[in-house]
Amino acid sequence: MSIGLKRLFGAAVIVLAVAAGGTSDAQQAQTAPNPQAQAPAQPQPQAAPTPAPATISAETKAARAKLDGYKADLDQKEAAIQGRTMPDTDLQNIRQQIEPIIADIRAVVDEQTPRLEASKQRLSQLGPKPEKGQPEESADVARDRAEREAAVAELDETQRLGRALLVQAEQLSTQIGDLRRTGFTRALFEQSDGLLSPSLWMSVVQAVPREFRALGLIAEDALDQLRRNTSLGVLLLLGLAIGAAIALYVGRRSIAPRLVRRDPAINDPSRRSRLLAALGVLILGAGPAIAGSWIVWVAFDSADIVPPRLEQVGKAVLSGLAFIAFVRALIDAILAPDHTSWRLIPVRDASATRIMSFSVLLATVMVFGKVIEAFNKAIAAALPITVITRAVFALAAALVFAELLRRFAARETQDEACLGPYVPQEVDIGGPLRSLGWFIVALIIGSVVGGYIALASFLVDQAVGISIIIALLVLGIAFADEFIGGSLRGQSRIATTLQANTGLRRRSLEQIGILVSGVARLVLIIIAILLVLLPWGIESTDVTGSLRALFFGFNVGDVTVSLSSILIAALLFAGGFTITRVIQRWLDNTFLPATDLDAGLRNSIRTAAGYVGIITAGVVAFTYLGLSLERLTIVAGALSVGIGFGLQSIVNNFISGLILLWERPIRVGDLVVVGDGEGYVRRINVRSTEIQAFDRSMLIVPNSNLISGIVRNRVRNDRVGRVLVSVPVPRASDPDQVAEIMRKAALAHREVMSEPNPRVLFKKVTENTIDFDLVCFVDDIDAAGRVSSELYFEIFRGLRKAGIGAPAPTPAPEPEEPAEKAPKTEEKEDEALTLLKDKTPA
Repeated sequence: MSIGLKRLFGAAVIVLAVAAGGTSDAQQAQTAPNPQAQAPAQPQPQAAPTPAPATISAETKAARAKLDGYKADLDQKEAAIQGRTMPDTDLQNIRQQIEPIIADIRAVVDEQTPRLEASKQRLSQLGPKPEKGQPEESADVARDRAEREAAVAELDETQRLGRALLVQAEQLSTQIGDLRRTGFTRALFEQSDGLLSPSLWMSVVQAVPREFRALGLIAEDALDQLRRNTSLGVLLLLGLAIGAAIALYVGRRSIAPRLVRRDPAINDPSRRSRLLAALGVLILGAGPAIAGSWIVWVAFDSADIVPPRLEQVGKAVLSGLAFIAFVRALIDAILAPDHTSWRLIPVRDASATRIMSFSVLLATVMVFGKVIEAFNKAIAAALPITVITRAVFALAAALVFAELLRRFAARETQDEACLGPYVPQEVDIGGPLRSLGWFIVALIIGSVVGGYIALASFLVDQAVGISIIIALLVLGIAFADEFIGGSLRGQSRIATTLQANTGLRRRSLEQIGILVSGVARLVLIIIAILLVLLPWGIESTDVTGSLRALFFGFNVGDVTVSLSSILIAALLFAGGFTITRVIQRWLDNTFLPATDLDAGLRNSIRTAAGYVGIITAGVVAFTYLGLSLERLTIVAGALSVGIGFGLQSIVNNFISGLILLWERPIRVGDLVVVGDGEGYVRRINVRSTEIQAFDRSMLIVPNSNLISGIVRNRVRNDRVGRVLVSVPVPRASDPDQVAEIMRKAALAHREVMSEPNPRVLFKKVTENTIDFDLVCFVDDIDAAGRVSSELYFEIFRGLRKAGIGAPAPTPAPEPEEPAEKAPKTEEKEDEALTLLKDKTPA
């Protein structure tokens, strides 16, 4: 392309940019005369071309449309709860509708994040805009920059809109939760006339005639609907359903003992057998009753012979019968009143029977109360009748519970009087638990008398509900411990199979079982807590929302803290660490043994590979967490203060270890002397070096001591070792003959080096002896001690053959000052010499 064509193309781009500026400018240009428009266009290199704005992409349009729809829906729901009091059911429905909206908005925001990051990276490749005084960028680059900036702005704006909607939805959900809890508290502590109030009873008496008239109307309506919808097929269907329900209700007491055998002859069954039997009793005791109630309800609902008002009464009756059967089966599964040895909780037989009877009685009272309340709602009973009904049944439940506590207290007093100092081993309802029970009874009775009827009914329901949840929790924890942790302990079949197929140790399998059972316990406890808090207006949504914010991230300033990111970063670091260990093992076992490198250099390569791998894994983990180099520098600066005060010794040893690996003044396998210790270097770690002494003990020496202290390395340059053999002979012996015997013994030994030649030194003359030293060398210092011993034997064998005996021992002079400690090699030689002197004949 020629220069003229380039200029023409630039002018066309400028014209198109100006033309796209807006219709108002175009109209003004048409109406107002512009003398410059007739002049020829002059190139203006100082002004940057203005590119046309980019159009919004289809993906961004779809995301904006979704967000607009979510915003309209949230605004509508927010307006619905403002300015008026809504029932708890309606509030709960609105909150359940908000949860999927929150999930969809979060998905849209997450969808924009990688696209925004990619657009920012593409924009960053163009570099910064030219400053004033610098050459302008070309039209192609300017147009490309404008398009990329527009794309970044669109994606960023869409993401900001999504985050704003997400905050609005979460705030609306929290507001609904607060409204529900406020309404629950208001209803719970609403006061009316107490049970002993005469005005309450007078209101009930006045309302009775009207209620009888309402009851008559309901009965007429029910009979009329029954006549209209009753046929032979309907009656046959209802009869079959009721017959099946009765068969299930009655047959469950005979089915469970036949299918689940609790043999009384077995005095001590295994825990697993007791748990399986308990599960069978619970399922076979409660399952048929629940199925029977469901069958009858489906039949009546299909026949449509019950008025809508009375449907809730029928549902209360059927669910109440199933509830009584469930309570009885649960107590039978855990306490086993008729089977002492199969009991999960060790209580007395009388206590188990008493708990069973009173629990069933309490459940029956509660069911009667719920049925009467449903009937009151069906006939739209007056408020005084509803209040007195709930008060009477709450008081009856409290009295049943009080009688149970009284029986336990009386029974315990009799047992203590009969047994004297002996205390029964069975667990029973203890003092703190009975005190709590009496407190609840007193609170219920006080609420009934004081007019807080809703609070009294709530306490009864909560006491029974929490007791059932605790019983199920105990059963679930026992199952988790036995069938998860117990299956991986001992010689079980699952543990043996896993050990054979995975190669894990039995101890590791036991630890995994304990960990998994602990996690199962935690999950069961959390579920139980959520079930307990559910009637208080605290739903799982409140808890899961907090957990979701903790897991998926919350902002602290400009840093996003996310448990999921931390876990994934930890997994990345663990993966990198594992790969590093695999590479180190491959270097140790496969690659480095195939080379000619010495052991010290192999250890340095292996350790350096470990450092590189761990540092790389750490960098990858920190990068995933979003910590840039600037933030890492800030963290390192903060850590430097701690290093200066408390970690300087550790850092000193670490740097010294790096110096040891780089300079290699000592290597793995070297024979070194550090202070009073001597031995072979076995391993150079990050903080310390392991030195194995001659007695097989391990010396742990800090690396800083090896760098700053004095270390004798006996094999620094080579493995050649010096052997010194000192031999005293009688003073009358021929020195030349003795020297020749010693020299021949050294030359005849196959491991003594010929170069440098062995030398015999005339050391000194004493009152009774003349002393000689044989100095020779061996290829490997590890053989010096053995060669020295063999030379002693050979020399003294030659001295005996020549008739040269050992001198008579002379008493050692008293030392005037402590003698300097001789090296360990010379001590061994002196001991061998003394032993040979004692065995040599004079």
